[in-house]
Amino acid sequence: MQRIISSESVTEGHPDKVCDYIADSILDAALEKDENSRIACEVCCATGLAVVLGEFDTATDFIDVQKIARSTIKEVGYTDPALGFDYRTCAVLNCINGQSPDIACGVISSLENRTGVSSDKYDKVGAGDQGMMFGYATNETDELMPMPITLAHALTYQLAAVRKAGELDFLRPDGKAMVALKYEDGVPVGVKTVVVSAQHDENVSEADIRNGIIECVINRVIPEKLMKGAEILVNPTGRFVVGGPAGDTGVTGRKIIVDTYGGAIAHGGGAFSGKDASKVDRSASYYARYVCKNIVAAGLCDKLLLQVGYAIGKARPVSLFVDSYGTGDDKKILEVINRVFDFRPAAISDKLGLKKPIYRLTTNYGHFGKKNLPWEQLDSVNKIKANI
Repeated sequence: MQRIISSESVTEGHPDKVCDYIADSILDAALEKDENSRIACEVCCATGLAVVLGEFDTATDFIDVQKIARSTIKEVGYTDPALGFDYRTCAVLNCINGQSPDIACGVISSLENRTGVSSDKYDKVGAGDQGMMFGYATNETDELMPMPITLAHALTYQLAAVRKAGELDFLRPDGKAMVALKYEDGVPVGVKTVVVSAQHDENVSEADIRNGIIECVINRVIPEKLMKGAEILVNPTGRFVVGGPAGDTGVTGRKIIVDTYGGAIAHGGGAFSGKDASKVDRSASYYARYVCKNIVAAGLCDKLLLQVGYAIGKARPVSLFVDSYGTGDDKKILEVINRVFDFRPAAISDKLGLKKPIYRLTTNYGHFGKKNLPWEQLDSVNKIKANI
C-alpha cells in the first residue's frame, strides 16, 4: 500500500519562531539565576513590536527582558529597519505577572503529598497542568524520527545556513519548507514534492531564487536517490519580500507540529517554548520521546507511540498507552515501561536535567532528533533489555 505523508519546518526568522526563541531565551535567563524558577512566558511579535507576557515565579531579582528580546531578534537576523522589524527600533513591552497561587500550590505540594498517600520525594511535586502528551520513535531514520520532518528540518536549517554565510545573499530571515514523502508498505521510498518558500530581497529574479535554492539547499540536503521524479516548488506565489513579523503576526506556541513529529502522529495540543519543566506539556513530551527512542533502540519494536495523561497537581500520571503499530508486543512493551521508567514530573526533571538553562538549544528545527539533547540519549537500552 502506498501513502504520502507531508511535514513542514520553518526557519528561526519565521514570526512564530521569533516568539518561541525570545520566550526560551527568557526562560534560560531565569533558570541561570534560579533553577527552581517556574516560568510560563508568551511572546507576540508584529510590525515594529514585541510583547512579552506570562506568569513568572522566580527568586531572580531582575530579568532584562528588553536586552534578551533585542539580542535574540538580532541573532535571528532582523537587523535592518527596512524589514519592518529590527532589534534596534522595535518596541519591547513587558507584561509579565506572577504565577497563579492556585497553580503553584499543586506543583509545590502534590495531591499524593497533601492526602498522605506517599512521602516519596518524587511524589511531592505535582504536574503543573492537566493534559495528554505524546512521544514517538521510528527506525526509518538514524535519529529514530519520521523521515518527512527530518528532511523538512534539514532544508530550513540549510536555508538559514546559506543566508548567514552570504552564499545566497538575497535571502532574508523568514522561510518555510515542506516535504511530501511517498511510503510503500510503511517504508519511505521517495519524495513526491518539495516546497521551499524563502523571504528575499526586492531586486532578484525568480529564476535566480529558484536556481540558488535548488543548488545550495535542496540538492545538498535530500539524497539524489529520493528525488527521482520529484516536483520542486520554490516560492509558489512568485514573490516573498514582505515577511517576518512585518508580514504576519507571530505568537508563541503556534508551531507545535513543526516542533514535534511533523504530523506523523497525534498531538496533545500543548506547546513547549517558554515553559519550565513543571509544565508537563514540555517535560512529559520530552520524556515520552526518551522512552520511545530507547524502546525502539532496544529492539522491542520498529516504531512506537506513547501517550501519557496527567491531572494538575497530581504527581503520578493518570494513564499510559502504547501503540507499536503491529511491530511489537504492546502489552509486553507497556510492562517494561512501567518497570523501567518513572513519569512523575520531579523524576523526569532529575533524569533529564530539565532545571538547567538548555532551552534555547531546543527552539528551532525541532525539539527532537538532536543528538546533544538529554532526551535523545540511549542510556536506558541495557536496562530495558534486562527487564524484558
